[in-house]
Amino acid sequence: MRILITNDDGVYSPGIAALAEVAARFGDIRIVAPHVEMSSAAHSITASRPLTYKRTPLKDVEAYRVNGTPADCVAIGAYHWEGVELVLSGINLGSNLGNAIWYSGTLAAAKQAALMGMRGIAISTPAVGEELKFDAMKPWINRLLEFLVPAKELTLVNVNLPAKIPHGVRWTRQSVRHYDGKVVPGKDPMGRSLFWFTVTPIEEIEEGTDRWAVEQGYVSVTPLRLDLTDEKQLAQASSAHSLAELSFA
Repeated sequence: MRILITNDDGVYSPGIAALAEVAARFGDIRIVAPHVEMSSAAHSITASRPLTYKRTPLKDVEAYRVNGTPADCVAIGAYHWEGVELVLSGINLGSNLGNAIWYSGTLAAAKQAALMGMRGIAISTPAVGEELKFDAMKPWINRLLEFLVPAKELTLVNVNLPAKIPHGVRWTRQSVRHYDGKVVPGKDPMGRSLFWFTVTPIEEIEEGTDRWAVEQGYVSVTPLRLDLTDEKQLAQASSAHSLAELSFA
């Protein structure tokens, strides 16, 4: 099996090196990652300029860097390496829980894989302290991949590890909470105006969600899908509101 590994923290991130070390036990691996950090790039793609694909010296793994987004890396990586079946994105330095799924570059790489007919698995962990202990995470990543790699029916999966050694693993759904935003004004050393945008969650965390699992010390495994259609709302709207009167016929 050919496994493409990427991230949004950049090709030199210790997280991607740790993931590559574990993933090498499950197939042929190649790293194709952004040349610089591209966190919160969401599912943006580069269409206004050409991209480069450069060999990058990393220990014990074939690696390339791309001057683009995580989604770009998946597309370019699959173009240069035919037959990729699985894309692993991570290990991200910071959780990707709940609403973060919308703007995460890590998740975008996994989603791009699914869009291209491959499977995508995103793996993240909280960025707590000055140095993350990836050696302690590797056995858990290995156990997760032992289960997820053969489970071909799972085409798009979001995995989040807790900050400390997990109690176990839980199936979860995405935590969707509303936030109260506040703009905090300030000044830079030159006296120029700048602004911080802060958010505070309104609702409490629901049991069974990804955020709940990680806060309880479990690994969260959330199957995702590309189809964003709200089937319930579609059925209700179709029944309650006829669009015939909007026709120009």
